[in-house]
Amino acid sequence: MSRQLRGKVAICGAATFGLGESGGYDAMESQAIAAARALDDAGIDKSQVDGLFGAMQSEFLNTLAFSEYFGIAPTFSSNNRIGGSSFLAHVQEAMAAIECGLCSVALVTYGSVQRSLMGKLQTAVTAAWSRHETDYGPRFPVSSYALMAKRHMHEYGTTREHLAHVAVSARQWAQKNPEAFARDPLSIDDVLNARMVSSPLGKLDCCLVTDGSGALVIARSDLAKDMKRPPVYVLGAGVAHRAKHVMGMQSLTTTTAVESAARAYEMAGLNANDIQMLQVYDAFTINTILLLEDLGIVKKGEGGPFAAEGHIAPGGKLPVNTNGGGLSCCHPGMYGLFTLIEATRQLRGDCGERQVAGLDTVLCHGVGGSFSSNATCILGTEATL
Repeated sequence: MSRQLRGKVAICGAATFGLGESGGYDAMESQAIAAARALDDAGIDKSQVDGLFGAMQSEFLNTLAFSEYFGIAPTFSSNNRIGGSSFLAHVQEAMAAIECGLCSVALVTYGSVQRSLMGKLQTAVTAAWSRHETDYGPRFPVSSYALMAKRHMHEYGTTREHLAHVAVSARQWAQKNPEAFARDPLSIDDVLNARMVSSPLGKLDCCLVTDGSGALVIARSDLAKDMKRPPVYVLGAGVAHRAKHVMGMQSLTTTTAVESAARAYEMAGLNANDIQMLQVYDAFTINTILLLEDLGIVKKGEGGPFAAEGHIAPGGKLPVNTNGGGLSCCHPGMYGLFTLIEATRQLRGDCGERQVAGLDTVLCHGVGGSFSSNATCILGTEATL
């Protein structure tokens, strides 16, 4: 049944604003500038927007506040919040809403100025994230990811060097991206010798703390064809979640990304061998390794060696996080939307020095909480229809 949604909507506008540091704008202002830029990228006016999606951390009723601030009156609105994967879930929602005729042009937005405002990670999660875990003093969310990394090491022989290669590959891509916040050279030794945060994850295994806003315009495919930029079609989407807390997960080394990816592949009529690029939520280096495996790119336990062999770095056979990802480009509280923006830019050929030639398919993946939620989107050019 889901196959009928394949290619029915397309991303026709994408933009960012204030990556790294916002320059004095607050989160709502920054988000509005990104939205205006995305609409300009599509070549349309905000009066044409009738669908709105968002999950802002600093404004719980984000879509209400943003529609008022931006001056739009959507006929379909969703403030669905499942963590950093929310924005990929919003794409799935937009597909369904547009297909049902509830809206025809949707705006997906996000904005945060956590670095300027707080100088540390901003989260909508309180200290009571888990009444069962809090007494043990975990650091949210790094301790949960550290537990996954430690178990992966135990089961599959993954090493800290494998993790370090993920960070270094992300930095090599960031050095080709003028928007990226961290562009200094980075070595394996730098990662291994960095201050330990939650064993086995050191400081450079962890995402950045930055400001940043982004926006996408998603429209019915027939409308998208008449807009300013080449449409990027949504071929498949899937969402999966079972447990909020790491202690409730069935496995620490296999995530529900297996399920969300399977749903996206089924809708798209594709498999992992058809994917030419990954844009994934790399809040920590272990994320990329787990996702290489759970998205079906390599077998379980082979993610670390795959990264260490240079396959995800510039010049590798599967480019991953070509903007630098959350580890080196930006991480403004939640990163999921930026996977979609970078994929759109790559598929349109907009990425300058970091552009990968001959692209037709990109898989984007978002993670929420501590791998609590997973959302997968597969994007393609017109050649894939």
